[in-house]
Amino acid sequence: MHEGALTRLRSVPHSRFRLFVLHHAGGSHLGYRGWVRHFPPDWEICLLDAPGRARSSGAEPVREARALAERMHEVIRPELDRPFGLFGHSMGALVAYELTRRLTGDGTPPVWLGASAWSPKPGPERAEPRHLASDDRLREAIVRMGGTPRSALEDPDLWSYVEPLMRADLELVDTWSPDPEAAPLEVPLSVFGGADDRGMTPERLAGWADHVEGDFAHHTLPGDHFYFTGRTAEVVARITKDVEALL
Repeated sequence: MHEGALTRLRSVPHSRFRLFVLHHAGGSHLGYRGWVRHFPPDWEICLLDAPGRARSSGAEPVREARALAERMHEVIRPELDRPFGLFGHSMGALVAYELTRRLTGDGTPPVWLGASAWSPKPGPERAEPRHLASDDRLREAIVRMGGTPRSALEDPDLWSYVEPLMRADLELVDTWSPDPEAAPLEVPLSVFGGADDRGMTPERLAGWADHVEGDFAHHTLPGDHFYFTGRTAEVVARITKDVEALL
């Protein structure tokens, strides 16, 4: 698992801050490589991969959020020698939340948590789990999320790779809910989402406020589930502004 799980695209020996980025369902660190150049030059950026993709493509995907957070904790534990934060998009958001809880329990909480395009507030995926859908319905669900053209999903070779990985990742997402007994996090939280994301509306994303006692910021940008497409610099600027206020 550990080989290839962390990609350090910018190594800064004396960086002021280290940011760990966690990807969406069916994705990998490759979708976030272009973000790195927009961050401050004295930040170190580390992109994380869940098992089953990139250099760990032969590994079995993890289908439960807390188990994946535990695996990610093993990966980043040697990297906590300076102020750090976590940012996760969609599946990455809920894993980042669970990882923050794990780190807080260890007495090494992050300076900041960024949760993008996923909410602890239950939605339709709980009643109609996408990971159990037929192939055709699963393709439709992926297209609705955006980020993947329909033509790519109709390619038999690509689908044979995408389908089992998406089902595993969506099982993790569809079955997750935060521990109702868990105390609210005392970590500053910034929430990001697209104004036109039908699955993760701004109202649903506001549900994060019930899970933190620290500072809470809610950023709504134009676009759908992958609202950052074409506006990465703007999203990174908002992340940077929220974090810099804490350093």
